[in-house]
Amino acid sequence: MPQLTEPANLPAAPFNESGLVFPNTTLRQTLHLSLGGPSLRIRISNAFGNTDLSLTSAAVGLPTNGSAGVPSIVPGSSQKLTFRGDAGFVIPTGSYVVSDPVEMDVEPQSMLSVSMYLQSGQASPSNAVTSHPGSRTTSWFAFGDQLEVGNVTGGSLQSVAHWYFISSIETLQSQPSSALAIVGDSITDGRGSTTDANNRWPDQLLARMQGTSSTSTNDSSSPTPYPTNGTGSATALTKSIAVLNQAAGGNRVLADGLGPNAFSRIDRDVFSQPGVKYMMIFEGVNDIGTAATDETSQQLVGDRLIGAFRQIVVKAHGLGFPVIGCTVTPFSAPANTTVQPYSDPEREKTRQRVNNWIKGEGNVDAVVDFDAAVRDPNTPDQLSALYNSGDYLHLNPEGYRVMAETVDLGIFERLQEGVWG
Repeated sequence: MPQLTEPANLPAAPFNESGLVFPNTTLRQTLHLSLGGPSLRIRISNAFGNTDLSLTSAAVGLPTNGSAGVPSIVPGSSQKLTFRGDAGFVIPTGSYVVSDPVEMDVEPQSMLSVSMYLQSGQASPSNAVTSHPGSRTTSWFAFGDQLEVGNVTGGSLQSVAHWYFISSIETLQSQPSSALAIVGDSITDGRGSTTDANNRWPDQLLARMQGTSSTSTNDSSSPTPYPTNGTGSATALTKSIAVLNQAAGGNRVLADGLGPNAFSRIDRDVFSQPGVKYMMIFEGVNDIGTAATDETSQQLVGDRLIGAFRQIVVKAHGLGFPVIGCTVTPFSAPANTTVQPYSDPEREKTRQRVNNWIKGEGNVDAVVDFDAAVRDPNTPDQLSALYNSGDYLHLNPEGYRVMAETVDLGIFERLQEGVWG
């Protein structure tokens, strides 16, 4: 999901100077695919740039060992991208460009390397560039045109755990297929997961849907059968569903922050995405956690959240999309710690009220009760110690595995005809 890059998430000097980002720079980034296919195309975004983005050239390849977060590619695998036959494209402010299809046979859950060269960088008075800061995946960049070299190197070489400019990868499907778009915040974005391991809960859900192991290491070349201890097993239908992780750290339903608010961005991130048939929403914690703790403020944010969720369902149903609602997971901390600023009894009441609405009959088309799955059975306003990453809000990889196991795969069969109304 494209976001405006905060100053702290811009590259370090010399790739970031006053009014200019990534001059004469090659970026190499790796991404985890959902569905495979015989050809693919790339979306490159300038959604949050306030000047044109001049893309000089770009290429795709297979990362060494099928690994995430590596600067090297398999020899001979690189293919140049074109844009209506041209090597580059000047992307206007607020827009994106889609490459021409590239014939490259890729497997489900495999890794793809995307390289791009910006000869002039992106000039901007405020150094505004488009990125996804919470990539949980290492990206590499260095000076000069190293688009097709086997390994990006040089004395200028730097790495960060962010993605820049890449919006999505689309693969051609020869059989009927669809997509699940998950709208979420930092929990869905994978904070607390392992960098370069692709073990966020949507990654592990994808693995269940594909019937193979989660990519819990950075080697995705040999997936193994997924254990069938979850709710439902993979079917031909679930194997045909891509998982679009449309999450952003700090995201709220009602107000902009790290990315546009969820109420507004569903048009871009769900309804406008090719192939989407199912929508899942797992948000609300940052609205509750940033609202004041007095009873009046919490009553208001709870009312507004429930009202926004109602409207999201109305919008989705009007376009035929079923909505899968997810309960808000615990964020309270023990009284003797101050590590979690969201922790407060009034906020907990709001969380419970919002969750009761989500679970109410007829409010959404299906419910995933993440709250029940990961809370401490003896202290239900807190995460289980087995799943707490340490801040009492975000989960560790084991907690994300449990969340993935909680999703009933039968939901997709029941909702495959869509809804109207």
